[in-house]
This record gives sequence, structure tokens and C-alpha cells, in this order.
Amino acid sequence: MLKLLSILGFSSVALMASGGGSAGAIPDITFTWVGYGALIIFVIAYYFVAMEEKYHIDKAKPALFAGTFIFMLIAFYYMLHGMDMNLVHTQAQHLILEIAEIFFFLFVAMTYIESMIHMRVFDKLKYNLISKGYTYRQLFWVTGILAFFISPIADNLTTALILSTVLITIEKENKAFLVPGAINIVVAANAGGAWSPFGDITTLMAWTAGKGTFVDFLFLFPASIIGYLVTAAILSRFVPTDVPDFDITKEENPVMMDGAKVVIALGVFTIFCAVMSHQVLHLPAMWGMMFGLSLLKLYDYRLKKKHGKGFDVFTSMAKIENNTLMFFFGILAAVGALYFIGWLALAAVVYDPSVLGPTWSNIGVGFLSAIVDNVPVMSAVLKASPEMGLDQWMLVTLTAGVGGSLISFGSAAGVGVMGKLPGIYTFGAHMKYSWTILVGYIVSVSVWYFQYQVLGIGH
Repeated sequence: MLKLLSILGFSSVALMASGGGSAGAIPDITFTWVGYGALIIFVIAYYFVAMEEKYHIDKAKPALFAGTFIFMLIAFYYMLHGMDMNLVHTQAQHLILEIAEIFFFLFVAMTYIESMIHMRVFDKLKYNLISKGYTYRQLFWVTGILAFFISPIADNLTTALILSTVLITIEKENKAFLVPGAINIVVAANAGGAWSPFGDITTLMAWTAGKGTFVDFLFLFPASIIGYLVTAAILSRFVPTDVPDFDITKEENPVMMDGAKVVIALGVFTIFCAVMSHQVLHLPAMWGMMFGLSLLKLYDYRLKKKHGKGFDVFTSMAKIENNTLMFFFGILAAVGALYFIGWLALAAVVYDPSVLGPTWSNIGVGFLSAIVDNVPVMSAVLKASPEMGLDQWMLVTLTAGVGGSLISFGSAAGVGVMGKLPGIYTFGAHMKYSWTILVGYIVSVSVWYFQYQVLGIGH
């Protein structure tokens, strides 16, 4: 017990001292009224985030309130006690820069996705799938594989929303197909997002924080796909093998708008620009994304000149889920405030080899992600910044992404699909098959261990 307390004290002082940058050491105000108050506000706010379906309150509201109000309380505490206000100002500036990198990256990605939706790219994909005459089990596999490989580019939430729409278009009542199919899409989207720096908000956060290069994340592909395939193989045994009763003649064959294929190509090129900006030019990844946005706007201008009508980028921007962006802002601000106060220094003690150590702590992050949501958990780990090698940073990226699938509301993809299939894909329905996801999670971690610790590949 004495050893644990000494570790707690040392971690708190060391992390607070390292967090102040040029402005000097940050005082530890964890066990003060503002420290306790901030923690209580965060817990209450996150309760309402988790209970979004019950209270019908947008998750961005409590997150944004907590993130902004806690920092204002900290500033008030500093002013009240005559402390150095420059510390508050400097920490707030650093946090704004961190959030801005993620905020604008997502903003551009969402704009591209909305533009492709407007140009009927995904309508065409949906029609092509349902017109093939596949059995339920074949559709289960096709939608899952598509989710796994679209997610690394389009992000896990967007991918899950698009493919769950395909499910409900094909079948509206057969839960024997819809429930395993929905779970399959969520697991595939999260697993696919885990091996791409921009497939999930957690991987994007780790990448922009410099915890690994673009190529480093690609080494997670074996662990991601093998774990997913194991879960999918077990789940598929519960899916019927008959052909859905679907009349394709009643469905419109959508035609993509002029320039849709160019927009797809520009989207891929924009991702390339983001990677080059971050890895080669040492600019923030969002710089390349914003350059890609300028190309999209220029192409819209060209279409208007050539055809008299474009796709109107500003219309696409207006359709972006701003509540999602506000939620990320609020959560990242709140976690940043808890770090500033000193709480995350105490949480980081579990990474000490004499407590749990990095491997078991990072495996535990996966289970915590399922309960709390992977975004604040990953943000907390990055803020605490325990001493870990590349292999451990890749492990926590993997577990935070894949672990979010264990519970229906543990990831943005799961929450999105619950909204698309209300009354069908529910918490209870998901938990019935959660053991299959747990098996895949264990397999993913085992593959990581064999790859990084036994073979030494990916270091």
C-alpha cells in the first residue's frame, strides 16, 4: 500500500511538471474543491451522454457544457488564489490546437462523404448489393467485408450508417438476419477503423499525437482482420441461409451524378495529401485535408461552368453532423481539463510495472472503452502519456477500437446503428451475442502478442 501511494505521488508530480511546457510546472490541484467538482461534473455529464436514448438529449450538449465549464472553474480557482493565470491560458491554447487538428480533419472527411451521398454514390452501392440475389448469409458476409474495408477510409461511423441502411432496405422484420447483421457491421467497422490512422477517432488521435507513423498503424491489419473474421464466422452460424423476399423491380436503379467518380478520386487523393502532410512535410494532417477541400470546391466550380450545375459543397457542409463535432470538442476539452487538474496522473499509475503494467492496462482499456466509449478513454491515455514503446501504443489503439464493439453503445458505430434499427438492434439484442465479440477480441490481442512480442514484427 505504501508503495502504491508513493507511485501515485510521484506520478502526479512528474506528469504535472512535464505538462506545463515553457510556462513552468503546473500545480497539482487534484484534491481541492475544484478538483472534486470537476470530476463530479464530468461523471454527471457522461451519464447523460451514455443515457442519450433514455433522456432524448443530444450527447453534444452535456459534453460541451462539461468541457467548457470545467476549464472556466479552473480559471476561477487560479484567479481566486492569485495563481499564475498564464498557465491556464497556455494550457487552453495547447488544447485548442490539439482539438483543431482533429476537428478540421473530420470536417473535411464528413464534407466528402456528404458530397458522395448527394451524388448518389452510396445509393448505387446499395442497389448493386440488393440486386445480386444473395442469401441472407451471403449478404451478412458481403456487408461485413465492405464495412471492414470502407471504414479505414470513410471512418467507422459513416460506414456503419451506410451499410445498416442497406440491411434495413433488404429486410425490415427478420431479426434472425438483422441482429447478427447489425452486430457484424459494427464489429467490422470498428475493426477496420483500428488499422487506419483515420478509420476511427481514436486512431486519428493517436496518429496526430505522434504515437506512430502511417505505416505503423498498417501493421495492425492482421490482428484486426483475424479477430473480426473469427467473430463473423461464429455469428454467421446464426444467420438464415434462405433468399430474402425482395422485389428488385420495385426499386429504382440510381444513376450517379456527373463528376461522382472524380469526387471519389479526389477523396482518395485528399487522404494521400493528409498522410504526406503529416509524415513528410511535418505539417498537421488536417492541412492536407483542407487542401483536399479546396480541390473539391474548385471541382464544384468547374462542374458549374461545364454543366451549369455542380453539387454545391456548402450544401454538403450544411448536412454534416455538427453535433458529432461538438461532442468531440466537449469531450476532448473535458479530458484536457482533468489532465490539467491532475486526475489523469493518478489514473496513469496502473501502467506502472509494479501495478498492472502496460500490456494488461491496455487490454483493460478495451473493456473500459465498451462501457465509457473509446474517445474519452483514448484521450485520457494520450493525455496521461505513460512511458510505452510503439508496440504498446499500437496495442492500446487496437483495444480501444475493437473493444468498443463489446457493448452496443461502446462506439460511435454502435450508437449510429442503434439509431438506424430502433427496437431491433438494442442493448439486449447485442449482449446476446457479445460473447462472440469477446472471442474475436481475445484473438486480436493474441495476434498482436504473437506479431509484436514473439516475432518482433511492427516495432
